[in-house]
Amino acid sequence: MQKILLAEDDHRLAALVRDYLTDNGFEVAVEDRGDRVPERVRQLQPDLLILDIMLPGKDGLTLCRELRPAFTGPIMMLTARNEDADQILGLEFGADDYVIKPAEPRILLARIRALLRRIEPGIPSTPQTLSFGTLEVHSGSRSVELEGAPIKLSSHEFDLLWLLAQRAGDVVGRDFLFRELYGRPYDGMDRTIDVRVSQLRKKLGDNPDNPARIKTIWGRGYLFIADAWEAE
Repeated sequence: MQKILLAEDDHRLAALVRDYLTDNGFEVAVEDRGDRVPERVRQLQPDLLILDIMLPGKDGLTLCRELRPAFTGPIMMLTARNEDADQILGLEFGADDYVIKPAEPRILLARIRALLRRIEPGIPSTPQTLSFGTLEVHSGSRSVELEGAPIKLSSHEFDLLWLLAQRAGDVVGRDFLFRELYGRPYDGMDRTIDVRVSQLRKKLGDNPDNPARIKTIWGRGYLFIADAWEAE
């Protein structure tokens, strides 16, 4: 049974989410103070972590930033504020997804299941390596090397890179990426993919002001350039 740690100080909401997820086959622990979350993570070793942004003791964004280097499972943020700044910060600090409160339990469950899928979208069961100049992307070990040096990517960053690299030379639309990565259509407003691409560019040495390796095709999506990975 997969374990979820829910950090939420609204006790009524926490009980509702815990009961719904438990009924759907998850083991759920609840913590209502942010400053106790790191110890609970060490004790419970959850498969997925849900963090409310506004927590007493320590806020969810700070927790996400502090926990991400060691916690390899998915992190989902809960926020009552539908503000781009919170959502972008959460993604930049290492969150995998975010949900606006009050969250419909069925939607929350679908998002959790999408994050916990064991067979990642677009990743072949037989290990493969995609090579472009000095870039190598290995599906088996889910690792990336650039100019011989390992590049540390989050799970979702790797999946995004794999999807784009598989389709090198073709424009890949946001709707396709959302459906493959998150199991839902693009709503025209969600900036999750944009933030992920920005993070990939930084980690892969692509100029964010004038990207040459992963280009934005306005109104259409993203284009992975196969011949832009030679050593400079």
